[in-house]
Amino acid sequence: MKNIRPLPSLPALLMLLALFFLNGPAPRAQGFEMLSFKPLFNGKNLDGWVDVNTSKETWKVKNGTLICSGKPIGVMRSDRQYENFILEVEWKHMEAGGNSGIFVWSEGTPQEHDPLTKAIEVQMLELDYARQHNATDDYVHGELFPTMGMTAVPDNPRGIRSKSIEKRCKGKGEWNKYVVVCVDGTVKLSVNGKFVNGLRGSERKKGYICLEAEGAEIHFRNMRILELPSGVTSAEQTAPLVN
Repeated sequence: MKNIRPLPSLPALLMLLALFFLNGPAPRAQGFEMLSFKPLFNGKNLDGWVDVNTSKETWKVKNGTLICSGKPIGVMRSDRQYENFILEVEWKHMEAGGNSGIFVWSEGTPQEHDPLTKAIEVQMLELDYARQHNATDDYVHGELFPTMGMTAVPDNPRGIRSKSIEKRCKGKGEWNKYVVVCVDGTVKLSVNGKFVNGLRGSERKKGYICLEAEGAEIHFRNMRILELPSGVTSAEQTAPLVN
């Protein structure tokens, strides 16, 4: 009998589908006719976003760019939840050692004793952060990790965090591009054209997307999302709805 290779798992199949969409047109098979990238930030105003616990001065739009002052520390969330999707975003820090990130599958609310939210964080650190904070050189941009008691399994463990296996970000004042693929509890991150990090088994598989203000000015642009077919996601795996 010939050796028969096992079929890929559902997350693997969806990941392959996601990669296909990054490199070609959407297929026209039944159930996939309407899949396409749509703006998550329209480049003109903050329609589609809700300030959670920052201020009117924290977020500004100028020449198609979303400018975050970083102060006060907190988040702004999408006005609805997302489950399986591909998120593209360009970002740049404006000062050495800047810290920020994007939260996926988030509760969209701050914690009782912390201004940030329970989610999976896709971290955005400026290159000088580790030196300024006397931190290990592993503490770099592109880390993926659960926050505020969320659970997940890191692909490249540094404690509960998953660290990028290759440093690909540019420094302050230069644009970087993240492609974040989120499918059925698995997250994969591409930094400037190469997948370098991932985690799996996220406790939550559906929730809000949040942008983080964490003390440093950061700019975002060309933020768009392609929603993929939903999976088998229980109520416990879905973030609570925020009124």
